[in-house]
Amino acid sequence: MGYNTYAEDGSLKISEDVIATIAGTAAADVKGIAGLSLRPFSDIKGIMRHKPAGHAIRMEMHDGEAVLDISVNLYLGAHIPEVATELQTRVKDAVQTMTGISVSKVHVHVAGVVLTDEAPAVE
Repeated sequence: MGYNTYAEDGSLKISEDVIATIAGTAAADVKGIAGLSLRPFSDIKGIMRHKPAGHAIRMEMHDGEAVLDISVNLYLGAHIPEVATELQTRVKDAVQTMTGISVSKVHVHVAGVVLTDEAPAVE
């Protein structure tokens, strides 16, 4: 599936995978996040919906605005409210800037904790 937008010269279709990639890249820059989680999301009825491996981000359109769900793992010791707020801001800004799609909400799901204090330094 993709999101369609129209201009005077024609149409533009942006894949949900592209939006997920943008969101995932923005998430990688947030201090405290160990990585995306591959856990499946459930719908309103509680039925698990399995997406293919690699999909930790789900996007839905509501009234012309995107609602994103992102599932992440955090490093041990991360302050969850601060990390979640930073993640929401960065993902929303990145998606809106790169695609022009308005993002109304970014739901953060903390799926797990990595039992190290932070990522190892790369030399």
